[in-house]
Amino acid sequence: MTLAPEQKGRPAQGRSFPVAADWAPAFDAVPRCLFLPDLIWAHDMATGSSRAVCRAEDDSGWFAAAEADIPIITQWDDGGHQGTEPGTVPTSSASMPSLVASMLDDLRAEAGMRVLEQGTGTGWNAALLAHRLGDANVTTVEIDPQVAAQARAALHRAGYRPEAVCGDGALGWQPGAPYDRTIATYGLRQIPYTWIEQTRPGGIILAPFGTHYSNADALVRLTVAADGTASGPFLQPVEFMKMRSQRLRWPEHPADGGTVAEHVTTEGPPPHGKFDPFPFAAGLRLRDVTHAVQPHDDGARTLWLYSLTTPAWAAATFRDGDTAHRVRQYGGRRLWEEFEQTLAWWHEAGEPGVERLGLTVTPGGWHAWLDDPAGSSSAAGCTWPTTVR
Repeated sequence: MTLAPEQKGRPAQGRSFPVAADWAPAFDAVPRCLFLPDLIWAHDMATGSSRAVCRAEDDSGWFAAAEADIPIITQWDDGGHQGTEPGTVPTSSASMPSLVASMLDDLRAEAGMRVLEQGTGTGWNAALLAHRLGDANVTTVEIDPQVAAQARAALHRAGYRPEAVCGDGALGWQPGAPYDRTIATYGLRQIPYTWIEQTRPGGIILAPFGTHYSNADALVRLTVAADGTASGPFLQPVEFMKMRSQRLRWPEHPADGGTVAEHVTTEGPPPHGKFDPFPFAAGLRLRDVTHAVQPHDDGARTLWLYSLTTPAWAAATFRDGDTAHRVRQYGGRRLWEEFEQTLAWWHEAGEPGVERLGLTVTPGGWHAWLDDPAGSSSAAGCTWPTTVR
């Protein structure tokens, strides 16, 4: 599920979303409906709700959803869900067509290039790549055996036969390396270094990336260098289902019995909505921290911060109009002080959104940067290790 990207390219006749001119023939020849199962869940971005649409019961409604510029969920709970009601966690989908078109344009793939796609899903994106670049130049990897089998069958029915692999995308696919382009269709909390090793120098890795501070991602375009690093800017805010091995594991709330320190803060936090700029930037600096916002019946709200590595939390409750707000902290990590330092950095930097941030990945980990990858202003303040909790 994703945020609609900026309008780019040109709307094709009869299509509700824009497509760059060099990708228009592929979108005209490869409709999304060829790759969707008979039971789908149409997702409403405004409400966050999903509704089942069964082709056998509502053929016209099914086609309308397939052709709409909305995400379509095709699997819940890693395949363990049964029935037509939405499951707990969406785990496979067909992204918004406008975002698919935007990402393919951002990939900058050209004739003759070899592309590795991470996350086959329905197979639609692989078919679009194969239509433009040829079957022999496209490899797609899917970790879920059932999803992989369904995608391969849909690709064959549509007349496309790229290399479709069932395996762990974190390992890439060495038999087809080196690739000119690598594209991921799921959110990451760490760029697997194998992708850099398997993408040629000068090649591009395009992926949704973020931190566990929130569920939000931003699309990053990394250019691989000859020295084994990859660096590039964030392009736009998005939200994707996460790579299965990198999903957030919520920490348990530490048991009572420790010391809870209290103090007062006078400044409330910036908005913490899904695509507000501060949470994404904050996550690049607040290492191994996640957050939740708890609304109260009286209109107040509590911002909770949790450490993912040590038993520690902080909670600050805010009421509109109040000039002072109560903060509680627990554990050996002073999370609220870290939060205030991050907030001060963000204000001093001009409250940057994703368009001013970028990422550099090395064999030892990654670091984020502000405005200039060669500059001294680091968004993260340190290099994060390659392991993700």
